[in-house]
Amino acid sequence: MRFLYVVTHPEATHHVERVVGGWHDSTLTSAGKNAAAAIARTLRAEIPIGTSVELVSSDLLRTSQTADEIAALFGLETILEPRLREKSYGEAEGRPQQWQKQRFIPPPALCDRMNHHEGIQGAETRGECARRVYAAMEEILGRDCEHQIIVTHGGALTFVVAAWIEMPFESLGSVRFCGSPGSITRLRQDDFYRNREVVHLADTRHLDAANSTIGL
Repeated sequence: MRFLYVVTHPEATHHVERVVGGWHDSTLTSAGKNAAAAIARTLRAEIPIGTSVELVSSDLLRTSQTADEIAALFGLETILEPRLREKSYGEAEGRPQQWQKQRFIPPPALCDRMNHHEGIQGAETRGECARRVYAAMEEILGRDCEHQIIVTHGGALTFVVAAWIEMPFESLGSVRFCGSPGSITRLRQDDFYRNREVVHLADTRHLDAANSTIGL
């Protein structure tokens, strides 16, 4: 069996400040740090001690801080992977979300959505983001490891899952797998048929448990 656990970073400062994230290097809030600790505990409880585990994270602060909590419980070194970053929003990053909305050019329903430019200078297209995430996933999946933990972002999650199920690049124009901050997506490949399963998509039950504990 092979298992992947895809973590989307929990609440970060750009969420509460209502500014555009992307490559803007925001940090986890206090609530986000509590959620990161809950994520780490949940994964430690699920992954058997003594099995091979690898931890790979986007290199932005909010993801590397999340990975730090996991690394501490597992005794791992985090592999920082810039290609797992969120989509770049260019000059909109760090600006109020309303600033971006006023300039955003949405893609029409029928067009080359992968190469559509959204009207923000310096921003990545959907295709540019997808290509680098796919390239990162090809390298990650090329390594022989029973349990791999990937820490990334809500937008990039779509392309991580799509790469796992080997969705053709040309089919990515409209697909989206939604993931809330702090979610865990569990992926598994069986030993016999080699099927790649999506076991849980964007599970947040561990956050409910963490919030209940904080409230006591």
